[in-house]
Amino acid sequence: MNSVPGGQNGGEHLDWPVLLEAAEAAARATRGRGRVADYIPALATADPEAFGMAVATVDGELYGVGDWERPFSVQSVSKLFSLALAVAYGGDSLWRGVGREPSGNPFNSLVQLETEHGIPRNPFINAGALVVTDRLQTMTGDASGTVREFLRRESGNAGLDTDPVVAASEAEHGHRNAALAHFIASHGNLENPVETVLEHYYAHCALTTSCRDLVLAGSFLARYGVRADGTRLMSRSEAKRINAVLLTCGTYDAAGEFAFRVGLPGKSGVGGGILAILPGRAAVCAWGPRLDQAGNSVAAVTALDTLTTLSGCSVF
Repeated sequence: MNSVPGGQNGGEHLDWPVLLEAAEAAARATRGRGRVADYIPALATADPEAFGMAVATVDGELYGVGDWERPFSVQSVSKLFSLALAVAYGGDSLWRGVGREPSGNPFNSLVQLETEHGIPRNPFINAGALVVTDRLQTMTGDASGTVREFLRRESGNAGLDTDPVVAASEAEHGHRNAALAHFIASHGNLENPVETVLEHYYAHCALTTSCRDLVLAGSFLARYGVRADGTRLMSRSEAKRINAVLLTCGTYDAAGEFAFRVGLPGKSGVGGGILAILPGRAAVCAWGPRLDQAGNSVAAVTALDTLTTLSGCSVF
């Protein structure tokens, strides 16, 4: 049996700094594997060899290694927060317009929308995230601003903001997302104008964050729905359900492989970040810009795999 730094397979105490160092070493060993996202030109400039990782525990401890405070484009990791806020404000009504099943297709696929009458398979593929953004816009009048302010408050980073260059780049090359939105609207599944939904979708995906920001902002799921100030964002049951959808759908069409290797609910983004949740214990974020064929960070998946293997902490 492998020894666990500071504990025994998920025991009372874990030596997070030692675990993070081991995870970083494993991630650095993937150097040269994968490629930086270039279909959004503004993302292609990311340092391919950068790597950072952070942990925020439910007890208020914060640890990081490597480039854990270096800003990067959050991309699809923002979909976790837009979903959580839409559920917090609207409850189960959201699920009438978006499903909860893995898609088995690329994140920007149009295929299933036609056969499933404009109802996206889950909230983390692009079509589903557009519906979530639409509903959050209806509820708040400012979907992207609501996501931004939540991240600012939970992370304590008042300067966290949308990168206008990345947002503009996404909009300029967002023909497929526009097609998805128009198709959904043709089935009556958008409440706001397509242009408004796309604007807010690009804005929250283009938020610039760090591993530090994301573990602090995502810790409400580790605390079963409780925010940093002790107030409740959502019920424990709602937090459980979001974690469940993260596990089954959060890493594109490689969610089964991620569950097999890492064993945690997690949401990835093509900016290279992956935010994962250890319910009742901690939020963990790893970042490395080189992606595999499914769009997940090679270094981040390897780091998270190493951490859960050494610590014995997973949901299984």
